[in-house]
Amino acid sequence: MLTLPNILTLSRIVAVPVLVALLWWPGWQAGYLAAFAMYTLMGLTDYFDGYLARAQGAVSKLGIFLDPIADKIMVAAVLLVLAAQGVLTGPYVGDLHVIAGLVILLREIAVSGLREFLGGLQVSVPVSKLAKWKTTFQIVCLGALILGKGTPWWTVTLLGQTVNLPHTVGLTTLWAAAVLTAITGWDYLRVGLKHMD
Repeated sequence: MLTLPNILTLSRIVAVPVLVALLWWPGWQAGYLAAFAMYTLMGLTDYFDGYLARAQGAVSKLGIFLDPIADKIMVAAVLLVLAAQGVLTGPYVGDLHVIAGLVILLREIAVSGLREFLGGLQVSVPVSKLAKWKTTFQIVCLGALILGKGTPWWTVTLLGQTVNLPHTVGLTTLWAAAVLTAITGWDYLRVGLKHMD
């Protein structure tokens, strides 16, 4: 059923190819600024689709199905393009920042499979507060990494190195998200293991 909340959710999925196209050229500052605006808009629709569904009493099975998929598609697409275009590199550890992105992607796949398995057993896994913090760090890190490529002049000197401030915030919160991702992924796995023979 295509309610306004579901249309907002679908709009995020439809917008992903446009977002990817804007991120494809790391030297195109205007493209990255446009991508940041689009990413912010997609984040707002993520908030409002849930808010409207609850406020209007229009929570639907389609919405419950689509919302996490839309989020995962967007996060995976942005992470993969940023890794491919060399954006997940930085001072001190070079391209090892890709490992944090990999941890996030692997956890999303594992938890999706686990939820599908537990759903067949009629077992629901509630989202923990720690998982909500993970999502917050994830949203901030991707937005900051996109913004950093659109604002190369926004630099500071940090521990003797000149670094782009949004990019550094993005890499820092990427690792914070990865750590929380590993912790919450393990929590979900422990719940799942209790239901496996």
